[in-house]
Amino acid sequence: MDVVIRNIGEMGGAVEIESVFGWGTKMTVRLPLTLAILDGMTVSVGDAVYVIPLNLIIETLQPRAEDIKSVTGQGKLVHVRGEYLPLIALHELFNTQPEFTDPTQGVLVMIEDKGKKAALLIDTLLGQQQVVIKSLETNYRKVQGISGATIMGDGRVALILDVPALIKMGSSN
Repeated sequence: MDVVIRNIGEMGGAVEIESVFGWGTKMTVRLPLTLAILDGMTVSVGDAVYVIPLNLIIETLQPRAEDIKSVTGQGKLVHVRGEYLPLIALHELFNTQPEFTDPTQGVLVMIEDKGKKAALLIDTLLGQQQVVIKSLETNYRKVQGISGATIMGDGRVALILDVPALIKMGSSN
């Protein structure tokens, strides 16, 4: 425990330990806000704004019609640089009204986690920025495909996408 307290202290945090005999021990770990900041790409689907962790984005592109294939039991796939990737339409996952339902009119964001890839269909790339991560589970509940939320500069709430979960959802179509 001494090593944990020292390492957290070096990061500017603190560990508090409260113990009540016969009841138990409560440990509180406080970390500086900078550890809860994420570099992300903000994107839109209709009126909804999402944040995709920047380190999990490979590239963005607008596909051609001949690159999109429908495969029975697997949904839509997109052909990118010699491989077929599951195409995940965010508006379908989160039941929002998109500006574009045709992948050739929207933007595809190629994501990757642990060697697995997928393509997210979005309407628009809004920009790159750092956001403060807020837990949804603390105030709401766990939402599949969402790892948290953030409050944007204009006061809107943007959901932070859980890329590993989205890739898993896309490959199970």
